[in-house]
Amino acid sequence: MDHHVTRAQAPDRPAQEGGPEMVQLLNPEGERVAHPELDAIVDDLSDEALRGLYRDLVLVRRFDTEATALQRQGELGLWASLLGQEAAQVGSGRALRRQDYAFPTYREHGVAWCRGVDPVNLLGMFRGVNHGGWDPNEKNFHLYTIIIGAQTLHATGYAMGVQRDGDVGTGDERRDTAVIAYFGDGATSQGDVSEALVFAGVNNSPVVFFCQNNQWAISEPNEKQTRAPLWHRARGFGFPGIRVDGNDVLAVYAVTKQALDAARTGQGPTFIEAFTYRMGAHTTSDDPSKYRVSAEVEVWKHRDPIQRYKRWLTTTGRADVDFFDAVDAEAEELGASVRERCLSMPDPDGSAMFDHVYADEHPVTTRERQWFEQYADSFEGAHR
Repeated sequence: MDHHVTRAQAPDRPAQEGGPEMVQLLNPEGERVAHPELDAIVDDLSDEALRGLYRDLVLVRRFDTEATALQRQGELGLWASLLGQEAAQVGSGRALRRQDYAFPTYREHGVAWCRGVDPVNLLGMFRGVNHGGWDPNEKNFHLYTIIIGAQTLHATGYAMGVQRDGDVGTGDERRDTAVIAYFGDGATSQGDVSEALVFAGVNNSPVVFFCQNNQWAISEPNEKQTRAPLWHRARGFGFPGIRVDGNDVLAVYAVTKQALDAARTGQGPTFIEAFTYRMGAHTTSDDPSKYRVSAEVEVWKHRDPIQRYKRWLTTTGRADVDFFDAVDAEAEELGASVRERCLSMPDPDGSAMFDHVYADEHPVTTRERQWFEQYADSFEGAHR
């Protein structure tokens, strides 16, 4: 197959449902949709791996629910929910190999889960006790990026470095490396993203641009952001783009695996638009009822990624009630564990903010540290 002429094969559907170009392997009713180019990728997954995807979806949603509750109870300063976007994140996250590197925004909790990041570590920044909580080079998962679109430049630069290290197109599955950059539809309006696409295209870099089009850039709908489908953007930068049903975990996995494989073998970048929906608020400081109608949300409830996948596993005999009950029980245990460990996070030493400003001791930060410590110690029962 020529990766650069990949075309989606899907039944006709209106634009508000993704359009006829959207790749879909499971429809909202949980029925399998044949796709000649991608069927083999899914067929290679064992029943255990297929059940594992469901477990991922449920546990990630349960963690997200607990984090939202913690914020509402004053235990987190802010939270960016992924509700509704679980399949986009789990499907793409499970397509990554160990040596691949992911650059997230601040909402990729499902990808973090797939990369082995302890969910509690995701809460530290939002609780104000650390700046990340995990080692990016251990997990090959970069720290969360708050600046919209900046991570696409980081990803492209890293991918260009991978090329120069000779870790692309060697034929060694344990060496050849791909990079993936996550961002939302709103980020495509940022100059940083366009610059990243330019450099990736010109250098034929091994990077996949994964756009989760959740229909809303905070309060701005798609039609106020672009007149053309987002995946068409790739054409102007000289590499392929594709739109996939972001609520279909099988389709996301297959499309992302195909794109990552192409990147590792030296075929360059791909732009993936995962057509999904943000079921909740942009963050917990947002009120989506101010700018979107409830009827729209109700429509997307019927496209829920977890229920869709559960129906397929059930009807094909790949999972039974005992399995689903066990996953639900594990999810509740995870929620309780996350809550307990979040509340027991120690407060940071305030003077630690000066530790890594410079590689070596600097007279300015030394004076600032001394002033801060004297100020903090002046309070009764002082705790920095």
